Amino acid sequence: MNDNPQWSRETRAVIAGRPTRQAGAPVSPSVELTSTYLSWESFGATDPGVYGRMNNATWRDLEEAVGALEGGTALCFASGMAAGAALFQLVPAGGRLLMADSSYGSMLSLADTLATAGRFRLTLVNVGDTDAVVSAMTDADWLVLESPTNPLMQVPDLTTLGAAAKRLGVRIGVDNTFATPLLQNPLDFGASVVMHSGTKYLAGHSDVVLGVLVSNEAHLLDQLRGYRGLHGAILGPMEAWLALRGLRTLGVRLERQQATAGVLAERLHAHPAISKVRYPGLPSDPGHAVAKAQMRGFGGMLSIELAGGRHVAEELVQRVRLWLPATSLGGVESLIERRRRIPGEPATVPENLVRLSVGLESVEDLWCDLEQALGRL
Repeated sequence: MNDNPQWSRETRAVIAGRPTRQAGAPVSPSVELTSTYLSWESFGATDPGVYGRMNNATWRDLEEAVGALEGGTALCFASGMAAGAALFQLVPAGGRLLMADSSYGSMLSLADTLATAGRFRLTLVNVGDTDAVVSAMTDADWLVLESPTNPLMQVPDLTTLGAAAKRLGVRIGVDNTFATPLLQNPLDFGASVVMHSGTKYLAGHSDVVLGVLVSNEAHLLDQLRGYRGLHGAILGPMEAWLALRGLRTLGVRLERQQATAGVLAERLHAHPAISKVRYPGLPSDPGHAVAKAQMRGFGGMLSIELAGGRHVAEELVQRVRLWLPATSLGGVESLIERRRRIPGEPATVPENLVRLSVGLESVEDLWCDLEQALGRL
């Protein structure tokens, strides 16, 4: 019943992964706390039990829900980076990986480490230049990117890239963390794997660390499932339960966060202290047309660049009182951060760039806090 095509993704986020609908059944799933299961002769990674490193009912509830939202089969991991490491293992030994040069810094660092060790060849590309990316795909095995990218808010043209990948025999992995499955579904554009840092919007309350990969290709899922079990990159059942609980409100959270982000982007765009606003919802944004064509909304993330440079950006973060100076994103609280303070952040990110993750506070309160801080710079 959870696959009824007439039901929206917002509805599926609420109903998927629940216990069987029958008299006396609990409405919400329980947490399965066990390290092992009763078994006799049968053994296999897809068995319903056997051992806690291979399976857990609470994982399966979460995976059912995320899979229903993305249109594939989901596998959860201990963190977003654990999911990213598993994704990189799909690149054939000695193969060539294309990756967006403005990707999340830790993913770039991991890719560089693996390339330096000879695991694969790495080429960085600017996903804002679709023609250049397609040209680079001619001798690649995988293209891994984010949509939108973190924190430059570039919007790759998934339609064009997906068509080129199919023609050239290249597989694509898309980090869909910023857009969430409510706004965009990369599998529909030809991606082989979709990645989420479930720590962010899916769980939504800044209290869980987890990652998710989704695919509809059976052989890739087998590889990913095997990697997870052998490397022990597993999610705890309590974390899975908390993430599923948070996922139930994704629709209402994202609706509010997106509406607020749009208002703030417009006001910041007009403010003299801001030299640039990066938000695909603005008609002036380079990614606006692509985002409008392939997304169902523009999301709750935006980045700004301060006219006065790095030190002014640092002062802004120090002077706000409602916005919280912290990394991560997608939670109920609004977070602010100068990204280049993070070691390993790519040089493509300007020193004066500040990333904003919009939460659930009043839009006027958030704006007043930014306005007073900008006025004191």
